[in-house]
Amino acid sequence: MPASTEKIDKVVITNSTALNAKYGSVGEQEIMRAVQNLVAEDGKRGMVTRLYCLDDKTAMGGINASAVDQPADPQQNKDAVDAIYKAVTPDYLMILGSIDIVPLQDLENVMYAQEGDMDELAPGDLPYACEAGYSRQPRDFCGPTRILGRLPDLTGATDPSYLVGLLETAATYEQYSLDSYHPYFGIAAEKFKGSTALSLTAAFGDAKSLETVPPEGENWTNALLTRLSHFVNCHGALNDSRFFGQPADEAHQNEFPVALDAAYLNNRITKGTVVATECCYGAQLFDPTVNGGQAGMANTYLMNKAYGFFGSTTIAYGPDDYNDAADLICQYFMRSLLRGASVGRAALEARQEFLHSASLAEASNLKTIAQFNLYGDPSITPIKLPHTAALAHMALTASVREARAERRYDLFSRGLALSGSQPILKKLESTDVAAKLSLMEKTAAEHGITMGAVLTFKVEAPPNAKAIPLGLMAKEPFPGHVHIIFSRGDRDMKGPRVFHRVVLVVKEVDGKIVSVKKLFSR
Repeated sequence: MPASTEKIDKVVITNSTALNAKYGSVGEQEIMRAVQNLVAEDGKRGMVTRLYCLDDKTAMGGINASAVDQPADPQQNKDAVDAIYKAVTPDYLMILGSIDIVPLQDLENVMYAQEGDMDELAPGDLPYACEAGYSRQPRDFCGPTRILGRLPDLTGATDPSYLVGLLETAATYEQYSLDSYHPYFGIAAEKFKGSTALSLTAAFGDAKSLETVPPEGENWTNALLTRLSHFVNCHGALNDSRFFGQPADEAHQNEFPVALDAAYLNNRITKGTVVATECCYGAQLFDPTVNGGQAGMANTYLMNKAYGFFGSTTIAYGPDDYNDAADLICQYFMRSLLRGASVGRAALEARQEFLHSASLAEASNLKTIAQFNLYGDPSITPIKLPHTAALAHMALTASVREARAERRYDLFSRGLALSGSQPILKKLESTDVAAKLSLMEKTAAEHGITMGAVLTFKVEAPPNAKAIPLGLMAKEPFPGHVHIIFSRGDRDMKGPRVFHRVVLVVKEVDGKIVSVKKLFSR
């Protein structure tokens, strides 16, 4: 274990007991050799990287922390990752392994309703990126401070070669010019054409290359697939390796043609690709055996040497003709990347910018921040900006490290400030909601949906409210209550079982409705 005075730039975190149980001792050793190769290659780039195994009693004892003896326990893992970060304070944290090596945190889904949003949890890595201790409440993690990414193997796998390949990609990564990432592959369900065009324009400067399904199909040309920037705003489905389109025509809203198939992507993607996807379950790490042996979209992109994949583990939301929720956090990620950030910093900056701009008085936004994950080595910086070329021969000199340290301090400070400035949502019991149902049913009808489940939240002021003028807490008047109205579930879908809901976010001030947002599940 390195001396406490050594500056460590990146920490790789895994669980050797879980790796051994999954791959056997020979497979575990193969993975550890690949990790050491990554450490060596990082060293050639001037970066000091160290491995911490959460189950290693000696290593964890050396930082006065308890080792993880229950690999599947979220609290043990959260406590151990926190201890490593506080003892080492690296610039990058990389979790190595899928959910059966180091689990996602078991955050509750504030939008859960049996006839509404059916995800009981909104699992994610967000808590590992925050200073707050273990909790299952997303509101406790609204101040991310750490640059974090996960390099996931295949859930349930027995062959270590997939994870070894991902480590090799990270070890041998190369930088490309900014111009290389500006031609993008952008696809959307036709229903979401308007919002996607706005996102692409915000990130890339135009929406000229936007493709929609329909009218287009799933067999995209190599000229499109080999582009290094991919932005996808389609539908996803649970345990499914495909993304789906949707017609804009109201008469065909229950049709979901395939827009992208992970099986079709193999050997068609360029090394260095970075992906931002708004799709429901786009970043789900399911066992391929539940899907006929085909890995999910995130695992497939990474297998084909993508540098980063940013997406949602569960049902995501966004509007059809303006930007909100999933639209915003994905465009913020891509925009940060195009400014020259590492994929890890792009993810942190996207989270912070989303928390800064979005109202967390809305449960849909609280779920959004909880569910979006980054997969890939967070230290990979895909783009070499022109002004950094002069430093190329110096690798990571002291001056470069100092500049990075200043950025980390700024990001850390911003995260702490954000954590105390968010309103607090408290879900009301059904008996408290009953008195509002007639008003909610009328609101649903006015916005063209048949009302299904309804959730009502009381909104309380943020912890530092005394220091914040009331008018700065939200763009609209600070609401007393926020209601979530789900459309009634569709039963006549054609094709895959895509979760399809229209959601109204209704803000109430002094008993009066002041705003209504219409969102769609992705």
